[in-house]
Amino acid sequence: MKSVVTNIIKIGAVELDNITVLAPLAGITNLPFRLLAKEAGCALVCSEMVSANGLIHRSKKSYELLASRPEEKPLSIQIFGSDPTVMAEAAILVAASGADIIDINLGCPVKKVLKAGAGVALMQTPAKVEAIIQTVRKAVSIPVTIKMRTGWDASGGQALRIAEIAQDNGVDAVALHPRTAAQGFRGKADWSLIAAVKQHVSIPVIGNGDIVEVQDAVKMQTETGCDAVMIGRAAIGQPWFFSQVLALLKGDEASTPALAQRFDVMKRYLQDSITFFGEQRACRILRSHLGWFAKGLPFSSRFRESLTQISSQDKALTLINAYQDSLENAFADDTGLMQF
Repeated sequence: MKSVVTNIIKIGAVELDNITVLAPLAGITNLPFRLLAKEAGCALVCSEMVSANGLIHRSKKSYELLASRPEEKPLSIQIFGSDPTVMAEAAILVAASGADIIDINLGCPVKKVLKAGAGVALMQTPAKVEAIIQTVRKAVSIPVTIKMRTGWDASGGQALRIAEIAQDNGVDAVALHPRTAAQGFRGKADWSLIAAVKQHVSIPVIGNGDIVEVQDAVKMQTETGCDAVMIGRAAIGQPWFFSQVLALLKGDEASTPALAQRFDVMKRYLQDSITFFGEQRACRILRSHLGWFAKGLPFSSRFRESLTQISSQDKALTLINAYQDSLENAFADDTGLMQF
């Protein structure tokens, strides 16, 4: 078995101090969530995917996704689109916003994106991928990366071809989620393809897919030789996943945070969301998002149900504190009951 690589990783001029990368997740990896991941030790955080068309047409929603804070750096902003000129213009706007890395989405399998010829649809047209990479690379001086899938069949041939094109045209790193376009998030990710891409190119390769348990992150790197591991859904509601991975890499125990720590994280996410989105909008988002942090805890379904109508920060804090108090009482004497 290969030894785990823990050296500093360079993506262009950007240095990462460990192997963990936060995957771009639509509707999830907003600024408040990224701050939690960074606090937990994640080396590189990535935005939700941003529409290149939205940026050049000055969409408020698209521009909002570029918002950042110094403490989350380095930050990668992922853009998607199918027109090389539009992608280049969007890349210029992203670089001007202060992003450290621009990531090109070649992996999204959502129908709306596919119909526009973007995301994983581009993997069927290597010439267009090359044109997009060339125009983006010429337009900006900051590092450029791509995130792709296996392609449209399970052989991995398209991924190898796109990785080669990326390297030949100045891309600084590639991330691979080794599922086909048709798989979506079903089935099993074929990690052997990450190893194949790593052997095929000399630029950094980031592995993604089926990191469910903390040990999976270390296992992926030892099995594939990838330079970094990209963690997505496993970190939803448990941003401490990154610190647990780092503990394992150091040979330490991946300890679970104490109950009080979990609730502190939940409250920080609440506060950052209120600050970023405003109270009314944040509460609508948090009706579903706050429940993430209760995953695996007793009575979590009742807590999530109680959140569905929150309309103020005070109400949300009242519910969080009541849930925390009830759990602490229950754990103390095994007689505590939930009251909302």
